[in-house]
Amino acid sequence: MTSLTAEFPFPHTWSAEILPVRPVILPARHFVYPLQVEEVERGALEVLVRPEGVAPFLATCALGFRDPIVPTGVWSTPNPREICAIAGGYAYLIDTEKPSKFTMLPYRPVLQVHPAVEAGLLLYVGHHTILAWGEEGEAWQSPKLSDEGVSAVAIEGHTLHGIGWKMISDKEFPFTLDLRNGALINP
Repeated sequence: MTSLTAEFPFPHTWSAEILPVRPVILPARHFVYPLQVEEVERGALEVLVRPEGVAPFLATCALGFRDPIVPTGVWSTPNPREICAIAGGYAYLIDTEKPSKFTMLPYRPVLQVHPAVEAGLLLYVGHHTILAWGEEGEAWQSPKLSDEGVSAVAIEGHTLHGIGWKMISDKEFPFTLDLRNGALINP
């Protein structure tokens, strides 16, 4: 698996520990993400989550890809009760107070994760677009930004600057997004 990341840019009501392997004795509360367990056979990210005022639980998150280009780790989100666990580019947003409630992001894989704290968003970069996650869940998805890969992402307040690639011209081009709504500022 790739190197593990733990980033907590947003306030949160839980603590988390990435375990090197699944415990021999599982805790009383153990949740597997996604629910189809055959994906876990390829590998998994094991995270022991300790929410405030609720019993701890083990989150077993199925591994997407074993490529070092995709992220693996845990992040805080704009919702203080949610944890984001990414295993080889497969992203799971888990309600730490009700761990059976989770969302698996449609990006397979997520290639980059960027907190935009001032905008109150956690940004997930895919091959073609960016998905923004706010306190209430999915905030927006950008228009197509690249034919194959978004790079050089920089965030300044409510603005994101990046570089995309157009297949027809075989050239990279800069773009700017408004983080309030995901719209291109310089289309």
